[in-house]
Amino acid sequence: MIFIISNKEDVHPTPVVKYLSERQIPVFRLNTEALLTDYQFDWHCNDKETDFYIKNIKNGLEVRGSKITAIWERRPELPNELLIESVPEINKHNLEEAKGFLYFLRYYLKDVFSIGSIVYDRVASSKMLQLKIAKELGIATPATCFSNRMSDIVFFANNFEYVVLKSIENDNVWLGDEYEYVFYAQKIQSSLITNSPEEMFSQSINFVQNYIEKQFELRITVVGEKVFACKIDSQVLDDDKGKIDWRQGYDYGLIQEAFELPETIKTFCIKFLRKMKLNFGCFDMIVTPENEYVFLECNPNGQWLWVEEQTGMKISEAIAEILIKQ
Repeated sequence: MIFIISNKEDVHPTPVVKYLSERQIPVFRLNTEALLTDYQFDWHCNDKETDFYIKNIKNGLEVRGSKITAIWERRPELPNELLIESVPEINKHNLEEAKGFLYFLRYYLKDVFSIGSIVYDRVASSKMLQLKIAKELGIATPATCFSNRMSDIVFFANNFEYVVLKSIENDNVWLGDEYEYVFYAQKIQSSLITNSPEEMFSQSINFVQNYIEKQFELRITVVGEKVFACKIDSQVLDDDKGKIDWRQGYDYGLIQEAFELPETIKTFCIKFLRKMKLNFGCFDMIVTPENEYVFLECNPNGQWLWVEEQTGMKISEAIAEILIKQ
């Protein structure tokens, strides 16, 4: 039995579940926000066994923990639905209890093969740890500074003509009326930073890197030892949108296509994931005009369905197959 831990809105499991179903591989999907509304469950420990049981009361599907052979953690959300509303304090308590149960259940399953991991994904998301390991493995990385002191940022930026400002973790905020502001990477002339007010730096943690000229960019999805590289031709756009942060180029003719990586870069990606104790990762890289590959980051549970749709590469099948083989 393959156990998928996800949420209702995520479309990524759909092609994987379709592939598994066609091969008659049993799958159980837990949409975690509906833990208290769509599921019945029981975890027990007694003289005979330690096991758990979950039933989806909407479709009748069932899973027992002892039957799970592989897990795919695909961005689970905290429980947020209740069958019966009570006073706010009780509602909060009930959801907190469900949250605790969900975390503890996932920790209980930590030794089962998984794509996505409650134990390792969070650790592997550290930009600092990622850059350290990338350098240890011998690949180029941007010069980087994290600081809340203006003097540190100015000293760092003075080494370069341009720097890039990035978000560390949350790259969007909601400003009311369902308006979302996205913090895209921003290219700044280093000399301009000196004239900025100091409070711009002291009220946040600033994540700054030197700007690296691009020939093109890469999104590399790795499933086990299968490597899928997507070339993102962000620099050929007529408009500046997307040249700094390719995510801004979707509406401006952004070209994305399958790309054959050098073996050294494939090997780097696989070794990087092993170091992080991961079975999956989405890498972002730059290829410079001099054909140097520069590591930017690796998302341990990144988006990949758009790559499959744009390039035809069979990432969903690779995910399904690695889950089947366990």
